[in-house]
Amino acid sequence: MRQVAIIGAGFSGALLAINLLRYDGVRAILIERRSEAGRGTAYSTAHPEHLLNVRAANMSAFPDQPDHFVHWLQARTGLDGSNFAPRRLYGDYLEEMLRDAERAAPHRLRIIRGDAVDVETRGPVARVKLADGGSVDAEHVVLAIGNLPPGRPGELTGLDLDAPCYVEDPWQGDLGAGLTASDTVLVLGTGLTMVDVVLSLVARGFEGPIVALSRRGLIPHAHADGLPTAERRERPPVRPSSLVRALRKRSREVPWRAAIDELRPYTADLWRAMSVHERGRFLRHLRPWWDVHRHRIAPGVAAKLDSLRQSGRLTIIAGKIETATRDGSGLSFRVRVRGGEAIVEQRAARLINATGPQGALARAHEPILRSLRDRGVLREDPLGIGIDVDQDTRAIDSDGRTSPALHVIGPMTRGAFWEIVAVPDIRRQCWSLARRLSREHWVEGTGL
Repeated sequence: MRQVAIIGAGFSGALLAINLLRYDGVRAILIERRSEAGRGTAYSTAHPEHLLNVRAANMSAFPDQPDHFVHWLQARTGLDGSNFAPRRLYGDYLEEMLRDAERAAPHRLRIIRGDAVDVETRGPVARVKLADGGSVDAEHVVLAIGNLPPGRPGELTGLDLDAPCYVEDPWQGDLGAGLTASDTVLVLGTGLTMVDVVLSLVARGFEGPIVALSRRGLIPHAHADGLPTAERRERPPVRPSSLVRALRKRSREVPWRAAIDELRPYTADLWRAMSVHERGRFLRHLRPWWDVHRHRIAPGVAAKLDSLRQSGRLTIIAGKIETATRDGSGLSFRVRVRGGEAIVEQRAARLINATGPQGALARAHEPILRSLRDRGVLREDPLGIGIDVDQDTRAIDSDGRTSPALHVIGPMTRGAFWEIVAVPDIRRQCWSLARRLSREHWVEGTGL
Protein backbone atom coordinates (compact mmCIF):
# COMPACT_ATOMS: atom_id res chain seq x y z
CA MET A 1 0.00 0.00 0.00
CA ARG A 2 1.33 3.43 -0.98
CA GLN A 3 2.30 5.79 1.83
CA VAL A 4 1.92 9.56 2.17
CA ALA A 5 3.98 11.25 4.87
CA ILE A 6 2.47 14.51 6.12
CA ILE A 7 4.76 16.86 8.03
CA GLY A 8 2.60 18.87 10.41
CA ALA A 9 -0.68 17.84 12.04
CA GLY A 10 -2.40 21.19 12.38
CA PHE A 11 -5.56 21.93 10.42
CA SER A 12 -4.06 21.36 6.95
CA GLY A 13 -2.11 18.21 7.77
CA ALA A 14 -4.80 16.57 9.88
CA LEU A 15 -7.49 17.32 7.33
CA LEU A 16 -5.39 15.88 4.51
CA ALA A 17 -4.90 12.67 6.51
CA ILE A 18 -8.63 12.44 7.25
CA ASN A 19 -9.46 12.93 3.58
CA LEU A 20 -6.92 10.30 2.50
CA LEU A 21 -8.65 7.77 4.74
CA ARG A 22 -11.96 8.46 2.99
CA TYR A 23 -10.55 6.70 -0.08
CA ASP A 24 -8.84 3.37 -0.60
CA GLY A 25 -5.27 2.54 -1.41
CA VAL A 26 -3.19 5.01 0.64
CA ARG A 27 -1.70 4.92 4.13
CA ALA A 28 -1.20 8.28 5.89
CA ILE A 29 1.66 9.01 8.29
CA LEU A 30 1.28 12.22 10.31
CA ILE A 31 4.47 13.67 11.79
CA GLU A 32 3.86 16.26 14.51
CA ARG A 33 6.20 17.60 17.18
CA ARG A 34 3.41 19.04 19.34
CA SER A 35 1.68 16.87 21.92
CA GLU A 36 -1.69 17.47 20.25
CA ALA A 37 -2.48 16.45 16.70
CA GLY A 38 -5.33 18.09 14.81
CA ARG A 39 -5.37 21.54 16.36
CA GLY A 40 -2.38 23.55 15.24
CA THR A 41 -1.74 27.03 16.60
CA ALA A 42 -5.06 28.65 15.66
CA TYR A 43 -7.27 26.08 17.36
CA SER A 44 -5.12 25.36 20.41
CA THR A 45 -6.17 28.57 22.12
CA ALA A 46 -7.77 28.15 25.54
CA HIS A 47 -9.50 31.53 25.49
CA PRO A 48 -13.28 31.36 24.87
CA GLU A 49 -13.02 34.98 23.62
CA HIS A 50 -11.11 33.77 20.55
CA LEU A 51 -13.90 33.13 18.06
CA LEU A 52 -13.88 31.83 14.51
CA ASN A 53 -13.84 34.63 11.94
CA VAL A 54 -16.31 32.70 9.75
CA ARG A 55 -19.83 31.65 10.66
CA ALA A 56 -20.25 27.99 11.58
CA ALA A 57 -22.34 27.39 8.45
CA ASN A 58 -19.21 27.74 6.30
CA MET A 59 -16.75 25.90 8.53
CA SER A 60 -17.32 22.29 7.54
CA ALA A 61 -14.06 20.40 7.11
CA PHE A 62 -15.40 18.83 3.91
CA PRO A 63 -16.45 20.77 0.80
CA ASP A 64 -18.70 17.87 -0.22
CA GLN A 65 -20.46 17.85 3.20
CA PRO A 66 -21.26 21.55 3.84
CA ASP A 67 -23.30 20.93 7.02
CA HIS A 68 -20.78 18.62 8.69
CA PHE A 69 -19.54 21.12 11.31
CA VAL A 70 -23.01 22.60 11.94
CA HIS A 71 -24.41 19.16 12.78
CA TRP A 72 -21.45 18.48 15.07
CA LEU A 73 -21.82 21.88 16.77
CA GLN A 74 -25.58 21.62 17.25
CA ALA A 75 -25.29 18.15 18.79
CA ARG A 76 -22.80 19.37 21.40
CA THR A 77 -23.71 22.98 22.10
CA GLY A 78 -27.05 23.82 20.51
CA LEU A 79 -25.41 26.59 18.46
CA ASP A 80 -26.54 26.89 14.87
CA GLY A 81 -24.84 27.85 11.63
CA SER A 82 -25.25 31.59 12.18
CA ASN A 83 -22.94 31.58 15.20
CA PHE A 84 -19.24 32.35 15.42
CA ALA A 85 -18.10 29.42 17.52
CA PRO A 86 -15.11 29.53 19.90
CA ARG A 87 -11.93 28.42 18.14
CA ARG A 88 -11.15 25.91 20.87
CA LEU A 89 -14.44 24.16 20.00
CA TYR A 90 -13.32 23.92 16.41
CA GLY A 91 -10.12 22.37 17.67
CA ASP A 92 -12.24 19.77 19.50
CA TYR A 93 -14.03 19.09 16.21
CA LEU A 94 -10.78 18.49 14.32
CA GLU A 95 -9.28 16.38 17.08
CA GLU A 96 -12.40 14.23 17.27
CA MET A 97 -12.48 13.67 13.51
CA LEU A 98 -8.84 12.58 13.57
CA ARG A 99 -9.48 10.14 16.43
CA ASP A 100 -12.52 8.74 14.61
CA ALA A 101 -10.48 8.29 11.43
CA GLU A 102 -7.74 6.51 13.36
CA ARG A 103 -10.24 4.17 15.04
CA ALA A 104 -11.98 3.43 11.74
CA ALA A 105 -8.75 2.57 9.92
CA PRO A 106 -5.98 1.95 12.47
CA HIS A 107 -3.85 0.13 9.89
CA ARG A 108 -3.95 3.14 7.53
CA LEU A 109 -3.11 6.03 9.89
CA ARG A 110 0.04 6.37 11.92
CA ILE A 111 0.86 9.40 14.06
CA ILE A 112 4.52 10.00 14.89
CA ARG A 113 5.41 12.43 17.67
CA GLY A 114 8.62 13.91 16.39
CA ASP A 115 10.32 16.70 14.50
CA ALA A 116 10.97 16.29 10.77
CA VAL A 117 14.23 18.01 9.82
CA ASP A 118 14.83 17.03 6.18
CA VAL A 119 13.43 15.23 3.15
CA GLU A 120 15.51 13.32 0.63
CA THR A 121 14.17 11.90 -2.62
CA ARG A 122 15.60 8.60 -3.85
CA GLY A 123 14.03 7.57 -7.12
CA PRO A 124 10.36 6.75 -6.54
CA VAL A 125 10.69 6.98 -2.74
CA ALA A 126 11.17 10.00 -0.48
CA ARG A 127 12.71 9.73 2.97
CA VAL A 128 11.72 12.02 5.83
CA LYS A 129 14.52 12.38 8.39
CA LEU A 130 13.58 12.96 12.03
CA ALA A 131 15.49 14.87 14.69
CA ASP A 132 15.88 11.72 16.81
CA GLY A 133 17.70 9.91 14.01
CA GLY A 134 14.71 7.97 12.75
CA SER A 135 13.24 8.17 9.27
CA VAL A 136 10.03 7.53 7.33
CA ASP A 137 9.83 6.39 3.71
CA ALA A 138 6.88 7.33 1.51
CA GLU A 139 5.91 7.73 -2.12
CA HIS A 140 4.72 11.27 -1.41
CA VAL A 141 5.68 13.82 1.26
CA VAL A 142 3.44 16.78 2.04
CA LEU A 143 4.65 19.84 3.93
CA ALA A 144 1.75 21.13 6.04
CA ILE A 145 3.67 23.40 8.39
CA GLY A 146 1.01 26.11 8.68
CA ASN A 147 1.93 29.73 9.27
CA LEU A 148 5.44 30.71 10.25
CA PRO A 149 5.78 32.92 13.34
CA PRO A 150 6.18 36.67 12.79
CA GLY A 151 9.61 37.89 11.82
CA ARG A 152 11.28 40.82 13.53
CA PRO A 153 10.35 44.05 11.71
CA GLY A 154 13.16 45.99 10.09
CA GLU A 155 12.71 49.02 12.36
CA LEU A 156 13.72 46.85 15.33
CA THR A 157 16.91 45.56 13.71
CA GLY A 158 19.91 46.01 15.97
CA LEU A 159 17.83 46.76 19.06
CA ASP A 160 18.69 44.74 22.16
CA LEU A 161 15.39 42.95 22.68
CA ASP A 162 14.70 40.06 24.98
CA ALA A 163 11.99 38.71 27.25
CA PRO A 164 9.99 39.92 29.01
CA CYS A 165 10.03 43.35 27.35
CA TYR A 166 9.67 41.87 23.85
CA VAL A 167 7.40 39.06 22.64
CA GLU A 168 8.21 37.93 19.12
CA ASP A 169 5.74 35.05 18.95
CA PRO A 170 2.33 36.16 20.31
CA TRP A 171 1.10 32.56 20.49
CA GLN A 172 3.54 31.52 23.19
CA GLY A 173 2.87 31.95 26.91
CA ASP A 174 0.96 34.51 28.98
CA LEU A 175 1.34 37.85 27.19
CA GLY A 176 0.51 39.88 30.28
CA ALA A 177 2.62 38.00 32.83
CA GLY A 178 4.36 40.35 35.27
CA LEU A 179 2.58 43.51 34.07
CA THR A 180 0.59 45.91 36.24
CA ALA A 181 -2.21 48.37 35.52
CA SER A 182 0.36 51.18 35.32
CA ASP A 183 2.24 49.47 32.47
CA THR A 184 1.62 50.12 28.78
CA VAL A 185 1.71 47.39 26.14
CA LEU A 186 2.61 48.35 22.59
CA VAL A 187 1.28 45.95 19.95
CA LEU A 188 2.98 46.16 16.57
CA GLY A 189 0.32 45.46 13.94
CA THR A 190 -3.43 46.14 13.85
CA GLY A 191 -4.78 43.11 11.98
CA LEU A 192 -6.29 39.82 13.10
CA THR A 193 -3.27 38.91 15.24
CA MET A 194 -3.63 42.19 17.12
CA VAL A 195 -7.27 41.33 17.82
CA ASP A 196 -6.25 38.02 19.39
CA VAL A 197 -3.47 39.67 21.39
CA VAL A 198 -5.79 42.30 22.85
CA LEU A 199 -8.46 39.75 23.75
CA SER A 200 -5.83 37.52 25.38
CA LEU A 201 -4.40 40.38 27.45
CA VAL A 202 -7.82 41.45 28.69
CA ALA A 203 -8.94 37.87 29.38
CA ARG A 204 -5.81 37.31 31.48
CA GLY A 205 -6.64 40.32 33.62
CA PHE A 206 -4.31 42.98 32.23
CA GLU A 207 -5.84 46.35 33.11
CA GLY A 208 -3.30 48.77 31.68
CA PRO A 209 -3.42 50.72 28.41
CA ILE A 210 -2.79 48.98 25.08
CA VAL A 211 -1.48 50.86 22.05
CA ALA A 212 -1.64 49.18 18.63
CA LEU A 213 0.50 50.59 15.83
CA SER A 214 0.63 49.95 12.08
CA ARG A 215 1.53 51.96 8.99
CA ARG A 216 -2.11 52.64 8.08
CA GLY A 217 -3.90 51.97 11.37
CA LEU A 218 -6.48 49.76 9.66
CA ILE A 219 -8.33 47.21 11.79
CA PRO A 220 -10.54 44.33 10.58
CA HIS A 221 -14.16 45.17 9.90
CA ALA A 222 -16.98 43.19 11.49
CA HIS A 223 -19.34 40.80 9.82
CA ALA A 224 -22.88 42.15 9.55
CA ASP A 225 -25.95 40.38 10.87
CA GLY A 226 -28.64 39.41 8.39
CA LEU A 227 -26.64 40.43 5.35
CA PRO A 228 -28.57 39.90 2.12
CA THR A 229 -26.79 37.64 -0.32
CA ALA A 230 -25.74 38.74 -3.77
CA GLU A 231 -24.34 36.98 -6.80
CA ARG A 232 -22.17 38.37 -9.55
CA ARG A 233 -23.44 37.83 -13.06
CA GLU A 234 -20.19 38.66 -14.79
CA ARG A 235 -16.53 37.87 -14.22
CA PRO A 236 -14.71 40.68 -12.37
CA PRO A 237 -11.77 42.39 -14.10
CA VAL A 238 -8.26 41.07 -13.51
CA ARG A 239 -6.18 44.25 -13.31
CA PRO A 240 -6.04 45.48 -9.68
CA SER A 241 -6.97 49.07 -10.56
CA SER A 242 -9.94 47.89 -12.66
CA LEU A 243 -11.00 45.51 -9.90
CA VAL A 244 -11.06 48.35 -7.37
CA ARG A 245 -13.26 50.45 -9.65
CA ALA A 246 -15.59 47.51 -10.24
CA LEU A 247 -15.86 46.86 -6.48
CA ARG A 248 -16.66 50.48 -5.74
CA LYS A 249 -19.35 50.47 -8.41
CA ARG A 250 -20.79 47.18 -7.15
CA SER A 251 -20.79 48.48 -3.56
CA ARG A 252 -23.21 51.20 -4.64
CA GLU A 253 -25.60 48.48 -5.82
CA VAL A 254 -25.33 46.01 -2.93
CA PRO A 255 -23.82 46.22 0.60
CA TRP A 256 -20.04 46.32 0.38
CA ARG A 257 -19.70 43.08 2.38
CA ALA A 258 -21.80 41.30 -0.22
CA ALA A 259 -19.72 42.85 -3.00
CA ILE A 260 -16.57 41.45 -1.40
CA ASP A 261 -18.01 38.04 -0.56
CA GLU A 262 -19.37 37.40 -4.03
CA LEU A 263 -15.77 37.53 -5.32
CA ARG A 264 -14.92 34.28 -3.52
CA PRO A 265 -15.67 31.96 -6.48
CA TYR A 266 -13.41 34.09 -8.70
CA THR A 267 -10.52 34.96 -6.39
CA ALA A 268 -8.20 32.05 -7.23
CA ASP A 269 -8.75 32.48 -10.97
CA LEU A 270 -8.16 36.23 -10.73
CA TRP A 271 -4.90 35.67 -8.88
CA ARG A 272 -3.72 33.12 -11.45
CA ALA A 273 -4.61 35.47 -14.30
CA MET A 274 -2.55 38.35 -12.88
CA SER A 275 1.05 38.75 -13.93
CA VAL A 276 3.72 38.74 -11.25
CA HIS A 277 3.97 42.50 -11.68
CA GLU A 278 0.22 42.94 -11.11
CA ARG A 279 0.30 40.67 -8.06
CA GLY A 280 3.15 42.74 -6.67
CA ARG A 281 1.18 45.95 -7.17
CA PHE A 282 -1.77 44.37 -5.38
CA LEU A 283 0.40 43.42 -2.41
CA ARG A 284 2.04 46.85 -2.18
CA HIS A 285 -1.03 49.03 -2.60
CA LEU A 286 -4.22 47.06 -1.99
CA ARG A 287 -3.46 44.20 0.38
CA PRO A 288 -4.05 46.12 3.66
CA TRP A 289 -7.52 47.20 2.51
CA TRP A 290 -8.30 43.77 1.10
CA ASP A 291 -7.36 42.11 4.39
CA VAL A 292 -9.56 44.27 6.63
CA HIS A 293 -12.56 44.07 4.31
CA ARG A 294 -12.23 40.43 3.27
CA HIS A 295 -11.07 38.82 6.53
CA ARG A 296 -13.61 40.16 9.00
CA ILE A 297 -14.24 39.44 12.67
CA ALA A 298 -17.32 38.34 14.60
CA PRO A 299 -19.68 41.19 15.60
CA GLY A 300 -19.23 40.35 19.29
CA VAL A 301 -15.47 40.65 19.01
CA ALA A 302 -15.78 43.97 17.18
CA ALA A 303 -18.05 45.24 19.95
CA LYS A 304 -15.42 44.36 22.57
CA LEU A 305 -12.74 46.25 20.64
CA ASP A 306 -15.05 49.27 20.27
CA SER A 307 -15.72 49.26 24.00
CA LEU A 308 -11.99 49.13 24.79
CA ARG A 309 -11.33 52.03 22.42
CA GLN A 310 -14.16 54.15 23.80
CA SER A 311 -12.94 53.60 27.36
CA GLY A 312 -9.40 54.61 26.41
CA ARG A 313 -7.97 51.16 27.14
CA LEU A 314 -7.09 50.58 23.49
CA THR A 315 -5.55 53.18 21.17
CA ILE A 316 -4.92 52.63 17.46
CA ILE A 317 -2.14 54.68 15.85
CA ALA A 318 -1.35 54.94 12.16
CA GLY A 319 2.37 55.55 11.85
CA LYS A 320 5.80 53.98 11.94
CA ILE A 321 8.57 53.62 14.47
CA GLU A 322 11.37 56.09 13.81
CA THR A 323 13.61 55.05 16.70
CA ALA A 324 13.42 52.49 19.48
CA THR A 325 15.67 52.29 22.54
CA ARG A 326 15.90 50.31 25.74
CA ASP A 327 14.61 52.25 28.70
CA GLY A 328 15.38 50.42 31.91
CA SER A 329 13.13 47.36 31.98
CA GLY A 330 11.03 48.66 29.09
CA LEU A 331 11.31 50.35 25.70
CA SER A 332 10.94 53.90 24.43
CA PHE A 333 9.76 54.73 20.91
CA ARG A 334 9.54 57.72 18.65
CA VAL A 335 6.61 57.20 16.29
CA ARG A 336 6.00 59.30 13.19
CA VAL A 337 2.26 59.67 12.73
CA ARG A 338 0.98 58.92 9.23
CA GLY A 339 0.09 61.88 7.04
CA GLY A 340 2.28 64.47 8.71
CA GLU A 341 5.47 65.32 10.55
CA ALA A 342 4.10 64.81 14.06
CA ILE A 343 6.22 62.63 16.36
CA VAL A 344 4.66 60.75 19.25
CA GLU A 345 6.82 59.64 22.18
CA GLN A 346 5.70 56.28 23.51
CA ARG A 347 7.07 54.16 26.35
CA ALA A 348 6.02 50.56 26.80
CA ALA A 349 6.78 47.93 29.38
CA ARG A 350 6.23 45.30 26.72
CA LEU A 351 6.29 45.18 22.92
CA ILE A 352 4.31 42.38 21.28
CA ASN A 353 4.94 41.53 17.65
CA ALA A 354 1.51 41.08 16.03
CA THR A 355 2.56 41.81 12.45
CA GLY A 356 1.18 38.45 11.38
CA PRO A 357 2.87 35.35 10.00
CA GLN A 358 5.86 35.82 7.77
CA GLY A 359 6.11 33.99 4.49
CA ALA A 360 9.62 34.73 3.29
CA LEU A 361 11.41 31.41 2.90
CA ALA A 362 14.77 33.19 3.12
CA ARG A 363 13.95 34.24 6.71
CA ALA A 364 12.47 30.94 7.87
CA HIS A 365 14.13 29.37 10.92
CA GLU A 366 12.46 25.96 10.65
CA PRO A 367 15.27 23.38 10.24
CA ILE A 368 13.41 21.46 7.54
CA LEU A 369 12.75 24.61 5.50
CA ARG A 370 16.36 25.75 5.84
CA SER A 371 17.67 22.38 4.73
CA LEU A 372 15.33 22.07 1.73
CA ARG A 373 15.97 25.67 0.73
CA ASP A 374 19.74 25.43 1.04
CA ARG A 375 19.82 22.27 -1.09
CA GLY A 376 17.59 23.83 -3.72
CA VAL A 377 14.72 21.38 -3.18
CA LEU A 378 12.41 24.32 -2.38
CA ARG A 379 12.49 27.89 -3.55
CA GLU A 380 10.68 31.04 -2.55
CA ASP A 381 7.79 32.13 -4.75
CA PRO A 382 8.43 35.18 -6.97
CA LEU A 383 6.69 37.53 -4.53
CA GLY A 384 8.57 36.34 -1.45
CA ILE A 385 5.40 35.44 0.46
CA GLY A 386 5.69 31.66 0.57
CA ILE A 387 6.98 28.50 -1.08
CA ASP A 388 6.83 28.19 -4.85
CA VAL A 389 4.42 25.46 -6.00
CA ASP A 390 2.47 24.64 -9.14
CA GLN A 391 -1.33 24.50 -9.35
CA ASP A 392 -1.25 20.87 -8.15
CA THR A 393 0.68 21.92 -4.99
CA ARG A 394 3.89 20.24 -6.19
CA ALA A 395 7.03 21.93 -4.90
CA ILE A 396 9.21 23.76 -7.44
CA ASP A 397 12.97 23.54 -6.96
CA SER A 398 15.66 26.16 -7.52
CA ASP A 399 15.99 25.11 -11.19
CA GLY A 400 12.27 25.51 -11.82
CA ARG A 401 11.46 21.79 -11.89
CA THR A 402 8.36 20.42 -10.20
CA SER A 403 8.83 17.59 -7.74
CA PRO A 404 6.89 14.36 -8.33
CA ALA A 405 7.10 13.48 -4.63
CA LEU A 406 7.06 16.68 -2.57
CA HIS A 407 3.90 18.74 -2.09
CA VAL A 408 3.12 21.84 0.01
CA ILE A 409 -0.32 22.78 1.35
CA GLY A 410 -1.77 25.53 3.49
CA PRO A 411 -0.81 29.18 3.98
CA MET A 412 2.74 28.80 2.68
CA THR A 413 1.27 28.30 -0.82
CA ARG A 414 -0.27 31.79 -0.85
CA GLY A 415 2.04 32.89 -3.65
CA ALA A 416 0.27 30.46 -6.02
CA PHE A 417 -3.26 30.60 -4.63
CA TRP A 418 -3.42 33.82 -2.54
CA GLU A 419 -6.65 33.07 -0.64
CA ILE A 420 -5.38 29.99 1.17
CA VAL A 421 -5.40 31.06 4.81
CA ALA A 422 -9.00 30.30 5.86
CA VAL A 423 -10.78 26.99 6.37
CA PRO A 424 -13.11 27.26 3.32
CA ASP A 425 -10.08 27.53 1.01
CA ILE A 426 -7.71 25.08 2.71
CA ARG A 427 -10.36 22.36 2.99
CA ARG A 428 -10.81 22.30 -0.79
CA GLN A 429 -7.05 22.20 -1.33
CA CYS A 430 -6.73 19.22 1.04
CA TRP A 431 -9.73 17.45 -0.48
CA SER A 432 -8.40 17.90 -4.02
CA LEU A 433 -4.89 16.70 -3.14
CA ALA A 434 -6.25 13.68 -1.25
CA ARG A 435 -8.28 12.71 -4.31
CA ARG A 436 -5.24 13.02 -6.58
CA LEU A 437 -2.96 11.02 -4.30
CA SER A 438 -5.69 8.38 -3.93
CA ARG A 439 -6.33 8.48 -7.69
CA GLU A 440 -9.98 9.31 -7.03
CA HIS A 441 -9.91 12.43 -9.19
CA TRP A 442 -10.38 10.33 -12.32
CA VAL A 443 -14.07 9.90 -11.51
CA GLU A 444 -16.56 12.73 -11.41
CA GLY A 445 -18.29 11.77 -8.19
CA THR A 446 -16.95 10.16 -5.02
CA GLY A 447 -17.86 6.50 -4.76
CA LEU A 448 -18.72 6.03 -8.45
